[in-house]
Amino acid sequence: MDAHCVWEANAQLGEGPVWSPSRDALFAVDIRGSRLLRYTPADGTGRDWPLEEAACWLVERADGGGFVAGLRSRRLVGLTLDGDRLSVGPELMRLEEDAPGNRLNDAMADAAGRLWVGSMDDAEQDASGALYRVGPDGSVARVDEGYTVSNGPALSPDGRTLYHTDSPSRTIHAFALAADGALSGKRVHIRFGEDDGYPDGMTCDAEGHLWVAHWSGGRVSRFRPDGTLDRVVRLPVSNVTSCAFGGPALDRLFITAAAATTTHDAPAGEPLAGGLFVCTPGVAGLPPGRFGAP
Repeated sequence: MDAHCVWEANAQLGEGPVWSPSRDALFAVDIRGSRLLRYTPADGTGRDWPLEEAACWLVERADGGGFVAGLRSRRLVGLTLDGDRLSVGPELMRLEEDAPGNRLNDAMADAAGRLWVGSMDDAEQDASGALYRVGPDGSVARVDEGYTVSNGPALSPDGRTLYHTDSPSRTIHAFALAADGALSGKRVHIRFGEDDGYPDGMTCDAEGHLWVAHWSGGRVSRFRPDGTLDRVVRLPVSNVTSCAFGGPALDRLFITAAAATTTHDAPAGEPLAGGLFVCTPGVAGLPPGRFGAP
């Protein structure tokens, strides 16, 4: 199975795809390019907005007040779109005030309205990153640590398993997730080999399979709940960053990619690097979570 490019967004570091049912659009961020990205499948158009400070992820708010965005400076802010007019609201909270070399990298919301937020060393050298749980009431708990480049997280359909990745170690971990948000039983779920590249962003489908983007691997792989490989989606670019299900039926898999990293441009011969890709894998995804009281 292959994916095709629907928008040559030329994202330096496309990340954080999230489907917005209320807007019938796929949103993502270009972290290195400091842009908000939107793709509307109904008319096949892409739109971007410059940001004064790079956003690393977006999650819709349960109160209908737009999005909450995680900024590079580890601040969480409100973000709204009134038509095509973008507004960035005041700071909601700040994580890791004692870690100026870190930035946020990936996040998702669960069915209880909690945010799961990862941080990382912006220089990608030290294991200074962590995983946080942010409650709908604004409470913050540091629930795991020791990440150099945190990625994911993703949840199983029953909400009882949380997956989270440390990309440089090529390892996806699984945790048992209790109803109150407590994590336990951390274990290695999937370990990538050198030929696989590095596990990056990921999402679960309605059948409980995990879809994982391969940075420096040119593909997205679907893994069974036991961690074994089920199938592969090939892309014409090397640095595949993340994926999310979207469309009215949540049956299209949108895939982001990168045209450049901190120190490197995309490999030669990849004119679609940094584009937004899509495939129809024959399985539906899960409704995207929203931050705030359900």
